[in-house]
Amino acid sequence: MRAVVYDRYGPPEVLRIENIERPVPAEDEVLVKVHATTVNRFDTATREANRRSGLAISLMSRLVSGLRRPRHRILGTEFAGEVEAVAAATSEFSVGDRVFGTSGLRFGAHAEYISMPVRGRIAHMPTGMSFEEAAPICDGALNALTCLKQADLHPGRTILIYGASGAIGTAGVQLAKSFGAEVTAVCNAKSLELVRSIGADRVIDYTQEDFTKNGQRYDVILDAVGKLSFRRCRGSLAPSGIFLPTDGLGNLIWALTTRRSKGKRVLFQIPPRQTKQDVLFLKALIEAGKYRPVIDRRYRLEDVIEATRYVETEQKVGNVVLTV
Repeated sequence: MRAVVYDRYGPPEVLRIENIERPVPAEDEVLVKVHATTVNRFDTATREANRRSGLAISLMSRLVSGLRRPRHRILGTEFAGEVEAVAAATSEFSVGDRVFGTSGLRFGAHAEYISMPVRGRIAHMPTGMSFEEAAPICDGALNALTCLKQADLHPGRTILIYGASGAIGTAGVQLAKSFGAEVTAVCNAKSLELVRSIGADRVIDYTQEDFTKNGQRYDVILDAVGKLSFRRCRGSLAPSGIFLPTDGLGNLIWALTTRRSKGKRVLFQIPPRQTKQDVLFLKALIEAGKYRPVIDRRYRLEDVIEATRYVETEQKVGNVVLTV
């Protein structure tokens, strides 16, 4: 099968297409023929061993993904495709089923085939979706959901989402609205109408206004792009407000020191606990018309280097899809 592989950490140019053996599913797995996948922040950070996040984070990344060289040669976490083979003991899936999901730290989705545990984060595709539409369901939404479940969102609660036009941000806006919260979305000017269209009650162009200086207070602040710090946001939180980061060693330290506080807190789930039930929850939201992943650009698998370069500009709106 064709797959995108890499054998050393580095820039996008370390990626290449190679013909390798297709995976052989274990007794508790299904083999999926991948029709679409994505390039996301997790892929790009892993490929360069989180070099941009500093020495400490880079070392932690290598301890997980391989100290000297990548432990998994094939990146890619999100996928949508058709079941090619199933284990004899499996009753949930049949050959030909259209499925989607995420492999997480197993990676392997930037290829023509991937094997997935039946009990893993894989489910039947929502009704009426194409493979390209279904591939980006999970990454941004599961990361947003992991954060938002800690914040007890409900009608009457207010949340500000910083970086509301990215994969996590566009999912976060829709999920927060589905929970009944009042949403303020922060993004650049070109994405203001988009975030309004997916449910934001108020929008802020960060190039024109600094939300930390406008005097507004929020019950929850979600940093969907890993650019903020608790110190910067503390003044914009309500007295018992919650700051939800998606990155940053400093924020992890704040999470440890404020977790028992009755005042303003940082909640940072490490490691994130994402389950099959979460994937099924997203599917139900889609079929209820309450969530749909936003797609910015589509590339062929062969153009993965170009797609990766675009993701690394940090200017993508929603998700970047690879067709296989």
